[in-house]
Amino acid sequence: MRGEVTWLRYLLASIIALLTDTGLFMLLFHMGMAAVMASAIGYCTGIAVHWLISSRTVFAENAAARGTGQRNAQKALFVGSALVGLAITMAIVGAADMAGFDPRLAKLAAIIVSFQATYMLRRHVVFRA
Repeated sequence: MRGEVTWLRYLLASIIALLTDTGLFMLLFHMGMAAVMASAIGYCTGIAVHWLISSRTVFAENAAARGTGQRNAQKALFVGSALVGLAITMAIVGAADMAGFDPRLAKLAAIIVSFQATYMLRRHVVFRA
């Protein structure tokens, strides 16, 4: 049951971060920015939003105390997990764009793959009990 609650909280945090990410991606893309760059900027902004929510609500019971070396290590691991998600996102969006597919559909596929990969990393590595 606890794992399910954590997953649901993570899902909600991800939706909020995703709205930030996707909103910025769409704005930049429609302003003429290259899809891969717009995707990267949106994703990085979403990372910051996700850290704030994850460390304070989703995984709060396993978050290290603020101002400690352990908290800094968690931040570094969180960023590392986000970079894995960013690489997945950029690879999917970039490959699809080069193949002539709609980058927005590629972004949707990237969201699904990146979500599961980062959840597993964050639950089992970043905020492990």
